[in-house]
Amino acid sequence: MSAFCGATLLITGGTGSFGNTVLKHFLESDIEQIRIFSRDEKKQDDMRHELQSKHPDYASKVKFYIGDVRDPQSIRDAMPGVDFVFHAAALKQVPSCEFFPMQAVKTNIEGTDNMLHAAIEAGVKRVVCLSTDKAAYPINAMGISKAMMEHVITANARVAAERGDTVICCTRYGNVMCSRGSVIPLFIDQIKSEVPITITNPEMTRFLMNLDEAVDLVEFAFEHAKPGDLFVQKADASTIGDLAKAVQQLFQDTGTRIIGTRHGEKLYETLLTAEERLRSEDMGDYFRVSADNRDLNYDKFFIQGQVQTQADEAYTSHNTVRLDVDGVIQKLLTTDYVRERLDRGN
Repeated sequence: MSAFCGATLLITGGTGSFGNTVLKHFLESDIEQIRIFSRDEKKQDDMRHELQSKHPDYASKVKFYIGDVRDPQSIRDAMPGVDFVFHAAALKQVPSCEFFPMQAVKTNIEGTDNMLHAAIEAGVKRVVCLSTDKAAYPINAMGISKAMMEHVITANARVAAERGDTVICCTRYGNVMCSRGSVIPLFIDQIKSEVPITITNPEMTRFLMNLDEAVDLVEFAFEHAKPGDLFVQKADASTIGDLAKAVQQLFQDTGTRIIGTRHGEKLYETLLTAEERLRSEDMGDYFRVSADNRDLNYDKFFIQGQVQTQADEAYTSHNTVRLDVDGVIQKLLTTDYVRERLDRGN
């Protein structure tokens, strides 16, 4: 992308699945530097050695910063000279956040606020934050922390817009196939161990997005965002039962075992609430939800007639396009992870 020519990009949580995919997209582009910010020195070291081995001509573009978004000074130290930020650092596992909710608060809410303040202070041009479907109608600690994160983003976007320098926006997406901690790698590992795969509820539905599509969403938001915008990508979905059948058809049928819903899990994913969908803009493959830019002086705002506050329905994995087993197989084959596991035969 021409906007990234000669630019410096910082990725928080950059050693995760999203950060690795961003590197694949940008490493050989005309970007000047990519900064990987994370707290895991082992993952940073692994990424560094892989870059030096597979991409020796480009490895020098990538700089590594050990730190934690919970520590304001560590994120401030990584920010000078940065043009753009992709904020992916988060606690993402629903069950662990249920048991340790304050840890989700410290990383997902306070950590995001720390990052945004550092970006605004450093004069960063654009910040794209990554959120989750679980922030829409949240019922678990992870979703609640992400919902609050989105409100923190909107508040900081408003402040940054008043100063006229940093544009802050947010993306929201459902399960990313084959990302760290997701169910597809678990299914494949269970099959390779020749044990039944474990399913929480076969009637659950989930959106299906691959990592490249997640990066496409962030790039789209980067290009089109106004301060405080929320972007959602339209996506297909399937039931967990059909997803399990598709994985087994690709690898081996070792049977299934129903284990029941885990702590805090939803029956389906919601990417846009009914309230958000009402005021969303359909941009083809994406929805844009603009920020509510009214201030606290509500006496200035007069609305005549009936006020409509929500659309007929939310945008969910229950009412989007539903893939059958064959469709899920084709979707799985778009992921590097599944193709590599099939090629390796293990």
